Amino acid sequence: MLWIAVAIIICLVVAITLILFRIEDFSHFDREEYAVRDATPSEAHQEVLGRIHDLGKASRGLKGKARLMALRQHMDGLSEGLDLDSEFRFCDVPRGEWVLSPGADSRRRILYIHGGAWAAGSPRSHRAITDRLSHIANAAVFALDYRLMPENRFMDGVRDCRNAYAWLLDHGPDGPEPVNFMVVAGDSAGGSHTLALIAWIRDSGLRQADAAVALSPSTDLTLTAPSNRSNIGTDPLLGPAFGGLSKIPLPVIWWATLAAFRVSPTNPVASPLRGDLSNLPPTLLHASDSEMLLDNARRYAAKARTAGSRVELQTWPGMVHVWHIFTPLLPEANDAFEDIAEFLSKLEA
Repeated sequence: MLWIAVAIIICLVVAITLILFRIEDFSHFDREEYAVRDATPSEAHQEVLGRIHDLGKASRGLKGKARLMALRQHMDGLSEGLDLDSEFRFCDVPRGEWVLSPGADSRRRILYIHGGAWAAGSPRSHRAITDRLSHIANAAVFALDYRLMPENRFMDGVRDCRNAYAWLLDHGPDGPEPVNFMVVAGDSAGGSHTLALIAWIRDSGLRQADAAVALSPSTDLTLTAPSNRSNIGTDPLLGPAFGGLSKIPLPVIWWATLAAFRVSPTNPVASPLRGDLSNLPPTLLHASDSEMLLDNARRYAAKARTAGSRVELQTWPGMVHVWHIFTPLLPEANDAFEDIAEFLSKLEA
């Protein structure tokens, strides 16, 4: 009788899993061809790999909160020693900092949402990126300091993004002022927030952003894209951190994600790929062909185009996840910012 009870329980768990996590199959998007830039990683890329190694050493041997604190501290140090001529101005409500390059037009604004797996990162850690964005767009960049997990819920960070965007429509660095040109941008986890945010803006009736930029974005927490597993060995940043998940059955990961995020991994708020991608603003995606999130970006671009939205995907060979943060050391990062500048300038031509 015991084995019958166990079998019934297993069947119930499987049934509930299939009902709760209705996973739409996006594998047909994997057949699309995407060009990869014809280039070889520069010599500076080896130095970048050394810095990635140092990041791993910073938290080695630590566990739990101590490990997370070490990671956060190391990430915040990424901006130290950089020669940045922007003004960094703290803002309390919404919490974040303005990044103002010399002569930046305060009516041109970028909301920047940093990465860090929703648990690390800050406006300080991503100053290399926000400084460059302010320069190339001649815009006032607001780097949002959204609430992080696990101290806060995932949806707290989502609400921070939404509130900051609505506020930025009417407020510049010097006070109330309407916006003329608005961009939402982010990397990795922040790229996911970016893509979810522009869909929410469309549905909320607010003034839509003029453009969105997502760098190495996470678009799907179900982890069903092929590169989530096939690129573990070629991704020096995400591979060591998350490669072990490949040994865990996907349904177990989905339940764990639901428990940690209190949001289903199939919910478009956490997995923008799985939402309505029609009527979105012009969007630029960057990804490396060697990173685990490559197919997340590819699938998003393919589905959005099918839905009629304008999405461009630029792919670099052999780069680390969010290589943009290593500007100006890395020539490929400088090339990526030139690509962003060209994308934005075409929108205003």
